[in-house]
Amino acid sequence: MDKNVIDKAKVRGAAIKLATFTADKKNAALLAIAESLLANKAEIAEVNSRDVVRAESAGLPTPIVKRLKMDDKKVESVAEGIYSLIGLPDPVGAQLFATELDKGFVLRKVTCPIGVVGIIFESRPDALVQIACLCLKSGNAVILKGGSEAAETNRLLADLIRAAAAGLPESWISQLETRAEINEILKMDDTVDLLIPRGSNEFVRYVMDNSKIPVIGHSDGLCHCYVDAAANPDMAVRIAVDSKTQYAAVCNAVETLLVHRDIANTVIPALWDAFNGGNTGGKGVAGSGDPLEMKPYVTMRCCAESLKALGGRPAEPASDDDWSAEYLDYKLSIKVVGGLGEAVAHINKYGSRHTDAIVTEDAGAAHEFMESVDSANVYHNCSTRFSDGFRYGFGAEVGVSTSKIHARGPVGLEGLLTYKYLLSGDGNIVGDYESGLRKFTHKQLPNI
Repeated sequence: MDKNVIDKAKVRGAAIKLATFTADKKNAALLAIAESLLANKAEIAEVNSRDVVRAESAGLPTPIVKRLKMDDKKVESVAEGIYSLIGLPDPVGAQLFATELDKGFVLRKVTCPIGVVGIIFESRPDALVQIACLCLKSGNAVILKGGSEAAETNRLLADLIRAAAAGLPESWISQLETRAEINEILKMDDTVDLLIPRGSNEFVRYVMDNSKIPVIGHSDGLCHCYVDAAANPDMAVRIAVDSKTQYAAVCNAVETLLVHRDIANTVIPALWDAFNGGNTGGKGVAGSGDPLEMKPYVTMRCCAESLKALGGRPAEPASDDDWSAEYLDYKLSIKVVGGLGEAVAHINKYGSRHTDAIVTEDAGAAHEFMESVDSANVYHNCSTRFSDGFRYGFGAEVGVSTSKIHARGPVGLEGLLTYKYLLSGDGNIVGDYESGLRKFTHKQLPNI
């Protein structure tokens, strides 16, 4: 890698300096970044449009192109996330516990930045801003590698962020642009403390398999919604529609709908009608405004029982592969199940441990589902689309982790922190305790 692009010593030095910055200084830089983005949103949109045109001309899939777009509304949304981040308490230096080992001899456990975070992501240029700002707030230096499809947009955004936060240490934010540099960053275990990949299943798995650096993230987002026998049918349809179509090309969109046999004949046709504007020649609830004719806007891939429940409405038969499919598109697999146990078993077998939901008015069933489903996010009577750092109040997120180690679910500020132990004494030596001259008290002290 060209040392003029990434100077390891400067990046490490920036991380050390940034870890000592006060909340006021970091928040001032975040405010400057938000204001710069808003002031330059016209230029951002213009540059982004060129990336979008190139992506469309190259024949990239529609979901990728949609995630690539960064118009005025997206810039305003990103700025709103930064303002929210500013309002959060400074996460660095928080005392997790304090113990008096002996009189005047105190051990404290406090939060601290991880150090240097490497983020490799595809498509979404808004992710660059969210990631950079979360790293800044948490005191981490960041190395960013975005996808080539968003090269111009990413370059402009990184330049705007760097210029707006001019008072921060040099090299706190670095950007890589070429595909060859991905393999280089994977080898930077002497500099990068944590890698967070965001992209396709194959891409994330490649990163995990080809680096010694600790990795957090998820390789896919195969989310489920289970409609219980005790569900409110209208609520079930609204939640399923939102979970699938509010934004189909993201990891928290539902991919498989499981429906209890006792309610299948009510919910499944109602859901088809909702996707098709009531099946009256209208327009789909999530659609582009084009007439849908006789083809469902959301293609249903149904098991034999769910096909029968549709009563002749057009759909496709599901294959075994559909239960493992992350469509990221306007497609939905549907399976009729005999009860809660079967639904939970299906989710734990085929799911990606990302986000899964139950719709039911039975509190006992909801409790059993939420305790039994082994996923990072488990919901009752709400859309899977809520699994998002901004919606959780984290300011934003650098990604979603389906791992059980270090961070799980939307990775916000807390996921970018580790901790260290601080021990303060007055000439204490182990020999005094080994000889019995002094004794440990191990008295828990209140957090401050």
